Amino acid sequence: MTHVSSDLAMTTCFTPPTFTSRVVPVIVLTDAAQAVPLAHALLEGGIDVMEITLRSDVALMAIEAVARAVPQMHLGAGTVTRVAEVPQVMNAGATFALSPGCTDALVDAVKTANLPFIPGVMTPGEVMRARDHGFNLMKLFPAAQAGGIGMLKALGSPLSDVRFCPTGGVSTDNLRELLALHNVAMVGGSWLTPADALRQGDWNRITQLAREATQLSQAE
Repeated sequence: MTHVSSDLAMTTCFTPPTFTSRVVPVIVLTDAAQAVPLAHALLEGGIDVMEITLRSDVALMAIEAVARAVPQMHLGAGTVTRVAEVPQVMNAGATFALSPGCTDALVDAVKTANLPFIPGVMTPGEVMRARDHGFNLMKLFPAAQAGGIGMLKALGSPLSDVRFCPTGGVSTDNLRELLALHNVAMVGGSWLTPADALRQGDWNRITQLAREATQLSQAE
């Protein structure tokens, strides 16, 4: 889908991976063996992108497993907050990275590594600083605490050349309203991969949640 691919392209000087889904599952895994069946379940539900966060000891193993076994899945590494993590996620097979924030050191690292990157922002000043670094697609995080839909609307006029991936507080209740905003390229959320479904290996449930999110995102 051109909305996502063109905006992600603006974050770097090279062509990034192209994915069609406007919903990005934000995933925390405690067992790397869950990663591959999870990726297949999401694909079956129409979602071809996943953000595996570095919030557990198995994250890099999970990224490596998906990169090796499910090459059609566009694989992002989330919660990248340290310079040292940039080569780690690239070596594991991530094709882009996301962060809850944005530091000069991290920006330098991803640009040097030629890794597509979506920095996190919360205030107008942070948006302007990230834009000065050359980014036009940013993660509004935590979106609910930052003001949600109201904040995105407020940012839309003075910073009309920036688009966002709001994450934090996104659900099926506000998905369509968020995606209808002109400055929202996509949304991120953890509701697609509930901890109990992962623990139980309930891949049918995850496929159903993915399919529901896909249908809602296409309806706006």
